[in-house]
Amino acid sequence: MDIRAYTGIIIEKDGQYLVGYKMLSHELLWSSSPYDAWRTRKKDKAYIVSSKVNGKRFLFNPIVNQLREMKVPNN
Repeated sequence: MDIRAYTGIIIEKDGQYLVGYKMLSHELLWSSSPYDAWRTRKKDKAYIVSSKVNGKRFLFNPIVNQLREMKVPNN
């Protein structure tokens, strides 16, 4: 089992993690736990979502309970 495969990108804003949104009202849903957060492995999708909600991207691995801010290298 490769535990690195469980690492995903989550979005954080003001100490809360983005879970999703309500379909009818388009209201965003937030949680204080990174375990509840919406996760993706696609950097481009995470960038789009984080820029729309003005949040930060974090790398999260629930297996080893590891959470750290995702750094973007300077070109």
